[in-house]
Amino acid sequence: MFKIIVLLSLVVYASAGYSYYSFGGGGGGGGRKYEEVKEYKGTGHTFDYYTVPHYEYKYGVHDPKHHDVHEQKEERYGDKVKGEYSLHEPDGTIRYVKYEADKENGFNAEVRREGHAVHPQHYRVSKGKEIPHHY
Repeated sequence: MFKIIVLLSLVVYASAGYSYYSFGGGGGGGGRKYEEVKEYKGTGHTFDYYTVPHYEYKYGVHDPKHHDVHEQKEERYGDKVKGEYSLHEPDGTIRYVKYEADKENGFNAEVRREGHAVHPQHYRVSKGKEIPHHY
């Protein structure tokens, strides 16, 4: 339950950088300038129709009871997103991923793995059947 709450709060926090027009133009703001501000219906109040999306976050989990160990950080400014994460795999290796995404180059990720994979042994039960030992 705690993980779901953390995940939902990250989604809400990350989506706070979106404005009304950032959904309309294919992620690029529909060709509008970032500085576009207009008066709202003659009231003298201005409304920023396109705010530059900007956020950054970082979190980590280390749960020895359930063997869940991972970290992630990401930042966005405008249409450029950069981030990285690490994940401890069940086979004992650690996966590291660095990624970037933008309008011109699309999504690019560099993945590397450290450690030596260790696969569990099989154990026999009384009826002669083998069952795998799960992580």
